[in-house]
Amino acid sequence: MTKSDLYYRSITIKVGSNVLTRPDGTLDLKRIEHLTSQIAQLHELGLAVILVSSGAVAAGRSMVVNKIAKDPVSERQLLSSVGQVKLVNIYSELFAANGLICSQVLVTKQDFGTREHYLNMKNCLSVLLENNIVPIINENDAVSVTALMFTDNDELAGMVSSMMSTDALFILSNVDGIFTGMPGEPGSVLVPLINEDENDLEKYISTTRSNFGRGGMLTKCRVARKTADSGVAVHIANGMRDNIILDLARTPAEVAHTRFEPNSPKPAIKKWMAYAEGFAKAEVEVNEGARLALTGTKARSLLLAGVTSFSGDFQKGDLLRIRDPKGVLIGIGRAQYEKSIALRHLKDSRYRPLVHYDYLFIYPDVH
Repeated sequence: MTKSDLYYRSITIKVGSNVLTRPDGTLDLKRIEHLTSQIAQLHELGLAVILVSSGAVAAGRSMVVNKIAKDPVSERQLLSSVGQVKLVNIYSELFAANGLICSQVLVTKQDFGTREHYLNMKNCLSVLLENNIVPIINENDAVSVTALMFTDNDELAGMVSSMMSTDALFILSNVDGIFTGMPGEPGSVLVPLINEDENDLEKYISTTRSNFGRGGMLTKCRVARKTADSGVAVHIANGMRDNIILDLARTPAEVAHTRFEPNSPKPAIKKWMAYAEGFAKAEVEVNEGARLALTGTKARSLLLAGVTSFSGDFQKGDLLRIRDPKGVLIGIGRAQYEKSIALRHLKDSRYRPLVHYDYLFIYPDVH
């Protein structure tokens, strides 16, 4: 295989716990070795790879036998804190055997909460890639607060791939992709392609979760749609299949999996906003006319004339969740001025937009 054989120039790979673990919950070292070998081969050809890896809790589970934990959160903190050391050491040894250096980057959802932290994290990953180092990213479960945790590492991987504008995101699970029903059941078939205008995703999805991960296929599907909307091609594939990473990087059309067609790339500020819902300071509710305008095909700003109510206080530059008349979250935007000014001009149809289109993100599944 040569560089000209590669379909992509940069990829983010998310490997789930169900790929990295044996049935008893301990790490599958042969599987991890095979995955690192594939990444090393791509790296040698000049393809930039970011790895988002689960497995810390599984690694800790095999080390702490007689654990004492008063609740599930404490147990997860215990296992992840111990297991992360073992996991990164395994990766370090395996990548070193292939002549590569890897790094550890532990993040929390709060790290994406401000543009300053967001850009600092982007700079960190950029300088690692520029120095031919493989970044290995995981959520810092030892200190993450439950209310502000990532849904799972799928969400983290989506945010990273969007932030770094990688050509593709590979989400490796223990099934071939998204099916029209439960995988293995009669009549259930693999969905090979989901186009950018496909928004009714729940019709495909089983809500079954894996034994060792936090998320299910519905989470993967929603993350994939949002990530693809930012301009990143997303592939959900079977990480248990030999050479799956090499085959997806070289000839994805020949691999049985599900691909999400990418939309046109979004500006960097909108990529950040797409995942910033949890950090919004307040909410606005809009009328039906504003909902139709904002979710239509033409670029629109949010005018005060379309606002029916506010919830919470906000200043200029704060993020606002935007809800339709039924309370459905349709987007997020950055306020151009504070709430007191908005209230003063609420009936002024000529006043400048509350949220300019350049700082407005409409979720892809509400059109």
